[in-house]
Amino acid sequence: MHKRYTYQPRAGHGLPHDPLNAIIGPRPIGWISSVSASGERNLAPYSFFNCFNYTPPIIGFSSTGWKDSVQNIVETKEFVWNLATRPLAEAMNESSASIPRHEDEFALAGVTPIPASQLNVSMVAESPVNFECRLTQCIQLTDAQGEAINSWLILGEAVAIHIDPALLEEGIYQTAKAQPILRAGGPSAYYGISEDQRFDLLRPDARRR
Repeated sequence: MHKRYTYQPRAGHGLPHDPLNAIIGPRPIGWISSVSASGERNLAPYSFFNCFNYTPPIIGFSSTGWKDSVQNIVETKEFVWNLATRPLAEAMNESSASIPRHEDEFALAGVTPIPASQLNVSMVAESPVNFECRLTQCIQLTDAQGEAINSWLILGEAVAIHIDPALLEEGIYQTAKAQPILRAGGPSAYYGISEDQRFDLLRPDARRR
């Protein structure tokens, strides 16, 4: 049997930095814009983010703590996911700052708010892809003993999707061309992707056709 470094998370990892974020990664960025019931804009990145269903398209992010994004989305039932790209990395990072609820992260990050088409939420104009989402579920996470923990999973159905036409070649979305950034481990690590790292696999049932 191969020797492994083994630890039980509740007892601590015993390493200079928790490896969980580095192992489950790189992870896409949930750059979420929302608005409070009183009309205050919010823009914040979440590194626990992904897509969970095709039809209807459902995306989600997890927030450690009941943050402004969660409060806004529960109040209004709406949010927008904005694709974070390499040219927008610094702006995305600036929007992660902890500032008073009434201050506008769009202004702090130096990005332009534009109206969504179906929702009363601003989108990041500079982002090449935006998903307008309506809340489907807000779930407080629990541990293995069934005890509630201070983390909240927000799931939403994408009701409108906006894509920069430059990212479509013969109708096919070009993932690498968008230059998405992906969160990795440690306090500061991110990654990009490039076309030379691409490889293709057909699922077994597709090969049998």
